[in-house]
Amino acid sequence: MSSFLPVDPVLRLILDTASRKPAPGLPRRLTGLFRELSETEPKRDPEETEDLIWALWISHESQVGEETMGAAIEAMASGALKEARPLLDHLVETYPNWAEAWNKRATLAYIETRDGDSLEDIRRTLELEPRHFGAMSGFGQICLRNGHLNEARAAFQVALKVNPHLEGIRELLDDLDPQLLMLH
Repeated sequence: MSSFLPVDPVLRLILDTASRKPAPGLPRRLTGLFRELSETEPKRDPEETEDLIWALWISHESQVGEETMGAAIEAMASGALKEARPLLDHLVETYPNWAEAWNKRATLAYIETRDGDSLEDIRRTLELEPRHFGAMSGFGQICLRNGHLNEARAAFQVALKVNPHLEGIRELLDDLDPQLLMLH
């Protein structure tokens, strides 16, 4: 476990989520889906809305980019991490404004316990897509793994403001409260 990780720049982005605009290249449809996700009584199942958001994040106007993303996701799912890494490196180099390419590479770095690399990619993801609740949750997981409980708690709270239907994150947050009390 590394006690020093550059968490502050990413935490600042997360805490500033509400005032930041998504990158201009993101599908406009996302705005309506995020609004729907935040409704207390949404018209459709929140899981369906969340799936649509992920589908839009993963999609790209380049068919080759989309196919490469699919291959990287498949490689990660099958545990072929060494195969996934060059694919994701290629995606972020070729499509530097594709938030989900950065997020998937951050996920791979997290799995490989390269937390510093993961934080850098999460930072880039959130610069492009401030509403990326997956990246916020990943940041919180890295903070938990490295003993940064207050930062994890803050990230989870913001992720839940963006997507109040993240039950696993809500449970993590509930579990964190007693640990935080023991620190004081």
